[in-house]
Amino acid sequence: MTHTSRKFSGVFAVTLAVLVTVLASPVAWAQASGMSAKPLLRTSLSDDTSKDTVMLAVEIAAGGTTGRHFHHGDEYAFVLQGTLELVAAGRETRRVTVGDAFHNPRGLIHEAKNAGDTPVRLHIVFVVDKGKPIIESVAK
Repeated sequence: MTHTSRKFSGVFAVTLAVLVTVLASPVAWAQASGMSAKPLLRTSLSDDTSKDTVMLAVEIAAGGTTGRHFHHGDEYAFVLQGTLELVAAGRETRRVTVGDAFHNPRGLIHEAKNAGDTPVRLHIVFVVDKGKPIIESVAK
């Protein structure tokens, strides 16, 4: 194996490991359909090292959904493109679009669905318990 091949293999392995760690277990994403997430940042919360702050760039294809899930911490999201329908336990269904921001508190069971004809793009920041998956799916 050449030096370049070994370097590429190493970078690929690290990238894959980061994706798996950041995005949680495959089971957690089993309900998601037409969704992709790119990790942008993961770091400990400054004043509480028992928490991680995670930033993701998320895209949900037309007709796509996150599936029903919850988080081990708070989720803060900003819509960059498209229209998203938010369905959450105990709350009215609502739509958010370009320029809107929303917050889902720890433990809230919710689902986000693309309500338009174009992909939805979001930036999401999570403040979650260290060592826990970012997302946990919930059966319907």
